[in-house]
Amino acid sequence: MAQLSRKIINDPVYGFITLDHPLLLAIIAHPYYQRLRRIHQMAFAHLVYPGAVHTRLHHSLGAYHLMCQALDELRRKGIPISNEEDLGAKVAILLHDIGHSPFSHALENVLIRDLPHEEISILIMHDLNRQFKGQLDTAIRIFTNDHPKRYLHQLVSGQLDTDRMDYLTRDSFFTGVSEGVIGYDRILKMLAVHKGELMVEEKAIYSIEKFLVSRRLMYWQVYLHKTVLSAERMLVRILERVKELLEKGQRVDSSSPVLDLFLGRADNRAFIEKNLDKFCLLDDYDVMGAIKHWAFHSDKVLSLLCRCLIDRRLLKVRLQATPYGDEHVTEWRRQVSRQESISMEEAGYLVFTGQAENTTYDPSDEKINILFKNGDVRDISQVDNALIQQTLASPVKKFYICYLNTDSIP
Repeated sequence: MAQLSRKIINDPVYGFITLDHPLLLAIIAHPYYQRLRRIHQMAFAHLVYPGAVHTRLHHSLGAYHLMCQALDELRRKGIPISNEEDLGAKVAILLHDIGHSPFSHALENVLIRDLPHEEISILIMHDLNRQFKGQLDTAIRIFTNDHPKRYLHQLVSGQLDTDRMDYLTRDSFFTGVSEGVIGYDRILKMLAVHKGELMVEEKAIYSIEKFLVSRRLMYWQVYLHKTVLSAERMLVRILERVKELLEKGQRVDSSSPVLDLFLGRADNRAFIEKNLDKFCLLDDYDVMGAIKHWAFHSDKVLSLLCRCLIDRRLLKVRLQATPYGDEHVTEWRRQVSRQESISMEEAGYLVFTGQAENTTYDPSDEKINILFKNGDVRDISQVDNALIQQTLASPVKKFYICYLNTDSIP
């Protein structure tokens, strides 16, 4: 009998990760998947936490590793999972982020409008399915929640999915932010399926509470850190300025043919489907190369934003509990307009407002159910002495203003 091919990957978070099926090996070797090496998992978080330079590929492999553990645990508990379903769930989690644009969530709905990365992931999975002659059928059904065993989809996308377990574990590891550490191993051991739904045994209540609190802390301390927020918003404003200049008929080459294609053309679903192979060439390097190139552009606003982002001279950020008034924002724009000798409209690229929000636990999204020994099922927010209560379901909002630093702004 021929020896089964396998690959062992040494991951800094979990140790050795094993891929032991020809389809898995073919997928990770495919150029579409290898592109994930060139997309930062945390966009510009490395400007605050220098170690946060891991990629979507790291995260994808980590989530796959946790999926393997979750499936093994459920099988040990007598949950029937066929070999086809096992492989399908593993393929689905490997490809769950395959549709991300450069810089991940920072450019969501900016470079490609009205088409979230999940939908692009589905388009890519269908394309890969054609290339692999239908071997991804089960994975696509699991990913799109079209499979009769709903808990398999919940392991890919849900309140307790292996995606969230890995990104919290991995992001806290690479940033050094200990508040994000979760007991993923205990949560995996306590997974259960009851009436077709994924839930956890009551012994995992405290681990789940820690998981939710850690997620909240990571959002405010890392993902929505004001410096990270500034850099990511500057990136968005750069691309918005480029698109505006292009619409006015000005020449704005990026030095990347694939980036030029998506900047200068309609970015509707049909266009993405037609140019899916070219989308799968887009990565962070295209964008950063373009920003270095645009730093020398004749447009003052574009070149200023690009130079500031490259040199880490970021727009200042102020946060408060209430929205900033229009009169206040207008005055700040007027001062920037005078200082930089630009119009008030152009100053809007250098002084702008927005809001950031985070919800600790939203039971209306999908509940985290606790399975008790007597067969009772209760939402995590309704167990005795619950730390996670319904009051935490309301989103916490912070309003911000980003502005070019000037001596005249108080």
